[in-house]
Amino acid sequence: MTKEEHINYWRESAQHDLESAEDIFDSGRYDWCLFVGHLALEKILKAIFVDRNNNNMPPQIHNLVRLAELSKIEIDDEQKFLLDKINDFNIQTRYPDYKLEFYKRCNAEYTNEYLGKIKECYKWLSSLLK
Repeated sequence: MTKEEHINYWRESAQHDLESAEDIFDSGRYDWCLFVGHLALEKILKAIFVDRNNNNMPPQIHNLVRLAELSKIEIDDEQKFLLDKINDFNIQTRYPDYKLEFYKRCNAEYTNEYLGKIKECYKWLSSLLK
């Protein structure tokens, strides 16, 4: 695949995941909504990584802050804090010791707030692609 095809793959996959997160929210599975929201940001960051680096294969990591750094994106402390918070949605959904606590926290209001922040972040990150 060409560099552009790699970028498009990650961009389209990210868009699909963001739309899926919205559908999952509507189903009331709030913990998974935030997990998939994390995936959408991870994938759009991987599109940016490919765009800004000479490597068509982004690193196989899930940490959004680290992906932003490797993608040469300047983030302020507030953005870093948000990405770090969204990282928790990946970890806390995957690991059962944390899942029950996280599941209880993920009510409609909490999830709607963070899904909104994920969408805003996604829009900003998407604007960084050519």
